[in-house]
Amino acid sequence: MIGGLGIQELLIVFVIALIFFGGKKLPEVGQNLGKALRNFKAAEEEVQQELEDAVKDPSASEEKTEESVSKNSGESEGEPGKENGSEKTADDGQKDR
Repeated sequence: MIGGLGIQELLIVFVIALIFFGGKKLPEVGQNLGKALRNFKAAEEEVQQELEDAVKDPSASEEKTEESVSKNSGESEGEPGKENGSEKTADDGQKDR
């Protein structure tokens, strides 16, 4: 019994999948499903490890957060002295006058 499903239920699910996907696509579907489950499990373990690290050492997680915030804000702001891709000059204020 797998996850509350008996042999009969698994057989029915397999036959429906075989009809729906066909014999040639079924191995490909299974392989993609396995990759997706592995990626999900790896992401779940990563998040769990980060949470455990944050509980053990809150100051280290705050430093990581500050580093990622400063990296993200530095990329989005662009170069100093430029606004929306145009350079800021002393003449900009005099054009309106």
